[in-house]
Formats: sequence, structure tokens, C-alpha cells
Amino acid sequence: MTPERRPPARRKPPIRTRLLNAMSPNRIQLIMHIRLLFQSALWLGAACVGFPLARGLAADHAYGPDAARQALKSFTVAPGLAVTLFASEPMVRNPTDMDIDERGRVWITEGVNYRSSFQKWGILQPAGDRIIVLEDTRGTGAADKETVFYQDPSINAALGICVLGNKVIVSRSPDVFVLTDTDGDGKADKRELLFAGIRGVDHDHGVHAFVFGPDGKLYFNYGNESRQLEVPVGSREIPLHGPVPEVALKPAVDLDGNVANASGHPYRMGMVFRCNPDGSSLETLAWNFRNEYEICVDSFGTLWQSDNDDDGNRGVRINYVMPFGNYGYVDEMTGAGWTAKRSNMEIDIPHRHWHQNDPGVIPNLLFTGAGAPTGMILYEGDLLPPVFRNQMIHCDAGPRVVRAYPVTPDGAGYQARIVDILSSTDTWFRPCDVCAAPDGSIYVADWNDAGVGGHYMADQKLETMTGRIYRIAPQGNQPSVPRLNLNSAAGCVAALQSPNLATRYLAWTTLHAMGDRAEKSLLKLWHGQNPRMRARALQLLARIPGQEQVYIDAALADADPDIRITGLRIAVEEKRHVIPAVQALVKDPSPQVRRESAIALRHNSSPEAPHLWAELAAQHDGKDRWYLEALGIGADKQWEAFLDAWLADVGGNWNTPAGRDIIWRSRSKKTPELLVKIITDKNTPPTARPRYFRSLDFITGPEKDAALVQLLTSQ
Repeated sequence: MTPERRPPARRKPPIRTRLLNAMSPNRIQLIMHIRLLFQSALWLGAACVGFPLARGLAADHAYGPDAARQALKSFTVAPGLAVTLFASEPMVRNPTDMDIDERGRVWITEGVNYRSSFQKWGILQPAGDRIIVLEDTRGTGAADKETVFYQDPSINAALGICVLGNKVIVSRSPDVFVLTDTDGDGKADKRELLFAGIRGVDHDHGVHAFVFGPDGKLYFNYGNESRQLEVPVGSREIPLHGPVPEVALKPAVDLDGNVANASGHPYRMGMVFRCNPDGSSLETLAWNFRNEYEICVDSFGTLWQSDNDDDGNRGVRINYVMPFGNYGYVDEMTGAGWTAKRSNMEIDIPHRHWHQNDPGVIPNLLFTGAGAPTGMILYEGDLLPPVFRNQMIHCDAGPRVVRAYPVTPDGAGYQARIVDILSSTDTWFRPCDVCAAPDGSIYVADWNDAGVGGHYMADQKLETMTGRIYRIAPQGNQPSVPRLNLNSAAGCVAALQSPNLATRYLAWTTLHAMGDRAEKSLLKLWHGQNPRMRARALQLLARIPGQEQVYIDAALADADPDIRITGLRIAVEEKRHVIPAVQALVKDPSPQVRRESAIALRHNSSPEAPHLWAELAAQHDGKDRWYLEALGIGADKQWEAFLDAWLADVGGNWNTPAGRDIIWRSRSKKTPELLVKIITDKNTPPTARPRYFRSLDFITGPEKDAALVQLLTSQ
């Protein structure tokens, strides 16, 4: 979490516009840079003034269950929905993250000791922060039972919790722990290290929550302060309590053979990962974020998340996370920050902030302005109104809002809009996480403080520290927990359709262990009408030993493009025969399916791969940046063969809008010469030339040097 910044809007009178138009581009850039520095100083000053005021407010802030109920009057909730109070202080204090298990119990990591390692208030809870389990045993809609699952200084201000049966994954830099309740008494009995060596200790930009995916894998991310992942050498088990002992660690290496760190070889800054539940088969899925707070995955395997800008730049973004994409927080080649001068620099700060004009950077889905984005889910229940179904639901603690971002396909990518679910005039409302319960309602955790992040908090006394949990559901809806039956395949298939991830985890693992004994029940779901439920069934059917290719082929031939995408993703992930799958889809009418086909060719050394890529490239329309970047991902490390195949297909007709796009994105030895031809072409508008100059920054070698000489001598 980082502080909310809301600089006042400023009018731009016509005379100022005329003056800017008369200035040179370099002078404008200098003025903009000075203005940015001035604004930053103002916002920093505002922060320094605001937090002392917050200290004064803390003494006056109403405390306790009655005050929490009174605060409900400050909420505005979406039509048809109602918000109720599930829990408040003193039962819960400073919740940092939340999960909900298959029994409807709410699990919370607390941050009482937030920033205790360096702030003057120091340790407020010497025994360490807690993981608590809140339960409504009477069916009243409010928690009446609190259980401390675990308490220890090693989890102070943990930023992530994921409940998977009797195991709980807790993310707190420098470590990710697996805590296990071995005897079923509701308390942790065993502690293991899943990952370690992560930087960003006692920092919001550290490692965040793990989530269970539809493929049986775990997905997680970390912010730009984390910098690396390491894994234990030998046994993962460590003593249940106390400081983490010195254990031998080694760098985590992903399936591409790269060390999972932000050194620039090839990854930078914040990163997104996937792994098996035991931490093996680590994959680096995307990189170059600032502080992406929580990843979420839909039933087709599509990834979504938010990312926080440098505070005060109104550039908070929502991302569709294209696999193996670079998301542009810093310069891909040099690691320079976004304010560094470069060719074809973006005009407005939000786009400049994320290097959106650079080849090799995935476009942003949506800008949400200033804020402090936190927890997110992909809601696939049917209790909430239709506008919220199958959509991201996200907390932004800065502007004090919980909202959805309904998406629709847009070429090979998506477009999105904003629909608020919950907001408040209470300046202490700080929503930090959202989760779906088994009954389809959603719960919101409220950090509850005058500020948010920024290494500060107004609550500095344990006895008055606040924190709240709310439930959002249709008006009049009463909480319930659907009956769970994991003793039969049919019962597991019913549980697999739950909107609650903890329930789906139990169903998935049981069905996967059943193998072909679950096939009949899964087929009923596969032949249903709901494409997301069909995709969940497919993820298991295509992993039944001996039946994998049967179901992958069925998916590739399906009428629904999302099912075709899911089938292709399974083929890639399970290392099946990818080339025949791409051959079946290379002329697909859906640009999103073709996008996924291009990505599937990444690092594929089959002799057919260059020709398939060329066929996909021939269908680029010169307007779809999503599609272009998918082509770039697919050609990674094989640009020579792939670009040669495309050039052979198009012959002399490469110099078209679509062709120039492909050259601009390419990294071949032939690229510099072709870029020079574009730059010197009399039909290339002068305003377009900086774009191609910028492309040269991403290529090295003697071919580039020769092209630059040619460019100089041609002037």
C-alpha cells in the first residue's frame, strides 16, 4: 500500500496552450520535468503535513463495535446490494490480507506491528502479529468466535494468506511460509519455508498473496522491492516459532533456465510467478511492474492484476497479464526510470510512466488515476448482480473504494470500464482485500486508518487500534455455507463450481487424484452451457492419464474461443504437441485465439514454428498492439528465423502499416537496416520517425552500427 495522492486539478488557459505550441519539443520536455519535480515536492510536503494531523485524529477516532456499526451509515453500495458488519476491533486489528475457507470462516493476517522495524512507535505486540480465524457460529451474519491460528514476529504485517485445506501459505518478506494444522485443532503445528531470501522486508512492495489456479498451480507476485526468490537447500521444515534459522539457500531458477531475480537478465522490478503447490516448476510469467499487489486468475487461465504508480502521478493501472510480457515500469534495456529522456517519449505522464511507446511493452488495460491499489479477486459467482459476475473486483485503499472492471474483448486484448461496488465518506475506511465466500457473497477487509501505506499509520496504540470486516450481498440475503461432499466424484464436481477458491482447491485435488474415476462426472460439467464451468472441467479431463490429447483436441475444435484458448494453454503447460495445436488455430477467426497461438510458439524450436509465426504475423492489421506484442513474445530468441520466414512470405510488400509495426517490434539482425529504410522513406511522416528511432535502442550489434552509419550518410 502506498499513500493516496490527489493534487488539485489545474486549468490550462488558451494562452498557455499557445505558448506551449510555440516552444520546441526539448524545451517542453524540460518544463514538464521541472513541473513534475515541483509537484512531487508539493505532494511530499502535503504528506509530511498530513500524517502529523492523522496522529491527532487517532485520539478522536471512534473505537469499538458500536462505532463500527455507526460507520456503516457512511457507505454507498451498488444498487441491489447491502453491506453489513461481520467483525471489528477488538476482535480484529489492522487486517493486511484475508482469505475465506470452505467452511465460510474468514482468515486474517494482522499488521499491528506494521513498520515496527524502523518507526518510533516500535513493537506494539511483542509476541508478534497474528493469523486469526473469524467464525459466525450462530448464523447471525456477524463473527462471534475468534481463533488464533498462529502468532509470531516472523509474520509481522504479512501481506498475503492463502488457505488450502489444512495448509496455509503466508507471505511475509523475506520468507513465504507454509503453516500446517496437522491434528485439526485449528492451530498451526508445522512451519516450512516455501521461498526465502526475498528483499523488501517490512515493506509494502514485498511478496504478496498466493492464489490457487484452475490448472492446479499456485500463482503469486511480488513488488519491485522484493528483487529475488531463493529456495531452501534440503529440508524445508523449520521450528514452529522464533526467528527463522540460518538455512542453506540457493537462487530459484525458473523453467526457462533463468534465475528468478530482477537483475535485468532478463527480468526487472516486480514479477508474477506460477509454480506447483510444493514450489517446484517455477515459471516467471510477467515482469517490470512497480507494486502489483495481488494476482487473480479466471477459469480460462487468464491473469489480471493492478499496479501502483510512483505516488502522485495518477497512473495506477489495471492489467491483463499477457504471459511472458514486459510491463514497462523501467527501461527494458538499461533499467532507467520512466522520467529518463528517450526518443518518442510519451506526452502524458501516466503513459510515460509505463513506457507505453516502447516496443516490447504490453499495453495497459485501464488507468484508474491516483490511489493505493490493494487486494483483488476474479469473481465467478452468481449471487452478485450480473455486472459484477466473471469480473475483477478490486480494493483501492487510497480513494476508499471497492470496484469492478467489467471487460469486453477488444481485438487480441480487452477494454474495461469502472463500476463501483462500495465507497465511503469515512476517511478511515481503507479497503485492503476482498474475497468470495462459498455462498457467493464477498467480504472486504478494512485496514481502517487515517492514512494508508507510506510507512506510517495513525493507529499507534494497541488498545485503540481498529480494523473491520464487511460482508456484501444482495439486500436481505442471509449467509450460508453450501454442503460440501468430497466423498464422491459428483460431490467434488459440485464443489468445483464454487465461487470460493478454498473450496475449489479441495475439489480439484480430490478429482485429480481420482483420475479416470472422475471422468463421467466431469463430462456432465464439460457438456454444460456455462463456459467457465466447462473450462474447469477441461482442466481436469485433459490431465487424466491417457486421455490428455483427446480432451485437448476437443477443446481446440470447440465453438467457444475461450475454450479453444484454454485447450491451447493446457497443451503448452503440459508440454503436449504444441505445433499441431497451433496448426489447428493459425487461421482462427478470433484474434484472441491467434494471440494465444503466437505466444504458444515462444521458444519452440520445431522447423514448422517460423512458418506458423509468419502466418500469424500476416494477419496483423497494423492497429492491434495486443496482437503485435503477442507476436513479439512468440518470436523471443528466434527473431532471425521467424522474421526471415515472414519476409519470405511478404516479399517486397513488407512496407505497409502492419509490416512497419512488425519491423518496429522485431529484434532481428535485419531489423536496423529495415528501420533505416522506414526512417528515410519519404512517405514516412516526420512525426512518426521518433518511433522508429526508439526501436533502434532495443537492438545491439554491428548491424545496428552499420545502419546508423547508413542513416547518417543518407541525410
